[in-house]
Amino acid sequence: MKKIEHIGIAVKDLDASEKLYTKLLGVEPYKREEVEAQKVMTSFLRLGPNKIELLAATSEDSVIHKYLEKKGEGMHHIAFAVTDIRAEMARLQAEGFRLLQEEPSAGADNKLVCFLHPKGTAGVLVELVQDN
Repeated sequence: MKKIEHIGIAVKDLDASEKLYTKLLGVEPYKREEVEAQKVMTSFLRLGPNKIELLAATSEDSVIHKYLEKKGEGMHHIAFAVTDIRAEMARLQAEGFRLLQEEPSAGADNKLVCFLHPKGTAGVLVELVQDN
């Protein structure tokens, strides 16, 4: 793993959350993007080398909608940049981590992504992210 790529925050109202984080961080979102496969609308803010990804559900059967219903708004995941996502997935599986998918999928910001089950990572949903 190379670095923390971003921190994902689940939100109910993307417009209101963009305003809140703009006030908090003093920067405007630089990108909004819908990820149809995950049924989410994302908004990215950059603070120096760090990124925050706000995630809002676009459908009631979205994992973000289910997360919000169960846990409410807040930190959803931490993403780590990797050079070779498939090699990192194989390495982590060999180390005993449980992947939530067998193959990487298309994520926001033109990335390949894969998630690790939070039960094996001390309750934190971990996302692997590779530039596509």
